[in-house]
Amino acid sequence: MTTTLIVLVHPAPTSFNAAWAEATEEACLSLGDEVLRSDLYAMGFNPAEGPAHYPPASVTDPYDVLKTQEAAAKAGRLPADVQCEIDKVRSADRIILHFPVWWFAPPAMLKGWCERVLVNGGMHDTDNRFDAGLFRGKTVLFCATTGSRAAESAHNGKEGDIQMLLWPLAYTFRYLGFDVLRPRLIHGVHGYHKGAAKQTLEQRLQDELKAHRQIIADYENLPGVPFNADDAFEAGCLRADAPSHSLFIRHEP
Repeated sequence: MTTTLIVLVHPAPTSFNAAWAEATEEACLSLGDEVLRSDLYAMGFNPAEGPAHYPPASVTDPYDVLKTQEAAAKAGRLPADVQCEIDKVRSADRIILHFPVWWFAPPAMLKGWCERVLVNGGMHDTDNRFDAGLFRGKTVLFCATTGSRAAESAHNGKEGDIQMLLWPLAYTFRYLGFDVLRPRLIHGVHGYHKGAAKQTLEQRLQDELKAHRQIIADYENLPGVPFNADDAFEAGCLRADAPSHSLFIRHEP
């Protein structure tokens, strides 16, 4: 049985992102999956990392986030809300994240969840990252909405290449050893549509929700995001004979 963790990152329970997350849960349950949920806004998850979360014995002076997380993880004294999320991530075979793109990036709530939950010394360390990550064999899928149109979010679009905007989040999970699937994107989702345009959007979103069950059923065949293997680097830099998969890691022109 597959265990799926669904992470919803939207403050409105009536949002399309929430409906999309519900569709994911329904599709997973129909396939016999075990489903775990984290609705970060509904949970009141605190995304701001800081020393106040930890017992004084774990906090360095001056405060060092990596050393503090490592000390707390080794002592079994991580914050309760963080430990709960860690347990879900460790239990899951796959994680499906549902979120909007705001200001050319995922919401700050999701970035904060990564900063607090993907703890140093517990979820990764110097010897367990990238190809040697602790979560090898597990996958993550982003289901994201944009307010911009698909053309505006393309590689030559005015809003910027959405694949590049999401690459830092993808690389976060790559760092932990996850296989990252190519994001599922639904564009033009905002509240300023009127009249016929609004009706067209609503019908399109309903069609997307209906089609989502089959996408989850075909999950194992979804394309992945390519990354360089560890041996593609020498002295921390991309080898001259290694391919470049992203403008974030590239050869000089």
